[in-house]
Amino acid sequence: MNAGAGERLVDGYTLVVFDLDGVIYLIDRPIPGAVEAVARLHAEGRAVAYATNNASRRSSEVADLLTGMGVPARPEEVLTSAAASAELLRDRLPAGAPVLVVGAEALRAELRAVGLTPVSKADENPAAVVQGYGPQVGWAELAEASVAVRAGALWIATNTDRTLPSGRGPLPGNGSLVAVLRTALERDPDVVVGKPESALFETAARRSGGGGSLVVGDRLDTDIEGARRAGLDSLLVLTGVSGVPDLLAAGPQRRPTYVARDLAGLFDPAAAVRVPGPTDAGGWSVTGHDSTIELAGSGRPLDALAALCAAAWSAPAPPKIRPIGPDAAHALESFGLTAAA
Repeated sequence: MNAGAGERLVDGYTLVVFDLDGVIYLIDRPIPGAVEAVARLHAEGRAVAYATNNASRRSSEVADLLTGMGVPARPEEVLTSAAASAELLRDRLPAGAPVLVVGAEALRAELRAVGLTPVSKADENPAAVVQGYGPQVGWAELAEASVAVRAGALWIATNTDRTLPSGRGPLPGNGSLVAVLRTALERDPDVVVGKPESALFETAARRSGGGGSLVVGDRLDTDIEGARRAGLDSLLVLTGVSGVPDLLAAGPQRRPTYVARDLAGLFDPAAAVRVPGPTDAGGWSVTGHDSTIELAGSGRPLDALAALCAAAWSAPAPPKIRPIGPDAAHALESFGLTAAA
């Protein structure tokens, strides 16, 4: 569904599916405006869901965390890669089968909940290895996993996020730890469960009762790509990992439907924009010259961004951007873009 000019973006959808870290909260604090945005959705009777690649917490723990931040949530609204991984293994393995866990206690708990037996050593003959993020994961666990996979165990990764957001900038995520095993084993995991795979979003969309679903995320390589794979519209918010330089360089499978600085874009027509937009609209004009594009004019910075997306996405390689005039320079600066020399 599409929001028309002057219409609220949220009015085009019956379900809003949020990523968590970088969208609703940053580590342990709500992102400014997030509590109010979700409260407004609840007040309007709109369905919400939360889809997270973080495998270090169970759905009930995530719901409790959100509720403690002022975002009332029920466990059934939370879809985690840990729970999805456990369900996948339940369907593939005999009841009670041993599974070697690389990750947090939440992942072990999800395995127990579906009738499987979490183990920690390769000599316990695990039928599978499941690897998820855990802040205490170290060499010893990775070594046990390597031995088990070489012996024939199925290798499941809950997700392959290279980084996770923090107040100090991006930190190594589960994808970085998966890369350690990928290097050691010279192969990829047998299955990756979380985003950008589409399973979490498809599960959420089935709960929408056939109406339109909008995915809200901060990462092009997981949230937005996952939404596209699931055939869903998406809103990129600039409160987490992916910034405007990433957006302008994004390939076709990582391009969102809309962009907003934050969750205000759900409700304020002036705070979100559909991308790409016209290259000559909203008071802005974007023209291309070889490997450089020029932004001229004056108007809403988001309209300039939509025009820049149109030009950058049609260029054979990521172009340099040159502002023409102080208003264009200010618009680029507001998005963290460096003008071409």
